[in-house]
Amino acid sequence: MVGKAEKSLSSGDHDNAGVIAHPPLIYLGALLIGLACDWGLALPALPLPGGIAGHALAAVPGVLGAVLLFAAAARFIRAGTNIPTHRPTTALVTEGLYRFSRNPIYLGLTLIYLGLAVAFSSLAALALLPIVLGVMQVGVIRREERYLERKFGESYLAYKSRVRRWL
Repeated sequence: MVGKAEKSLSSGDHDNAGVIAHPPLIYLGALLIGLACDWGLALPALPLPGGIAGHALAAVPGVLGAVLLFAAAARFIRAGTNIPTHRPTTALVTEGLYRFSRNPIYLGLTLIYLGLAVAFSSLAALALLPIVLGVMQVGVIRREERYLERKFGESYLAYKSRVRRWL
């Protein structure tokens, strides 16, 4: 189901979620900081099994994350709504992956981040993941939820009540 906006925002409201930064940049920034910390502080590498098992530990979440990200983004494109958080949301997407998670794109970004942290054997990047998720929760997701509540009203509230934020 794709819902259209029920309410127009008041002239004082910006027609976007007002997130603190573009989510891919939050993940990329943390990954780069983690890698820099590993290098600059000479942190030990993650203890990973050798051979194919070690590669699979990185590849599986990374590939699964990319599949989630692109499938979720495709739903936005089919619905004719914007993906970037600084642009207005024009439709409420509740089908496909959005029946199971309100944030499959962010779930995909998290899995990609996890896969890259493991691929680089980055202890610091892995340690930063909870901080990234906290920043996403407070600086992105909660802001998006308030925006969608204002814009879509009862349609969004009903969706929010039946679908979990992450999984």
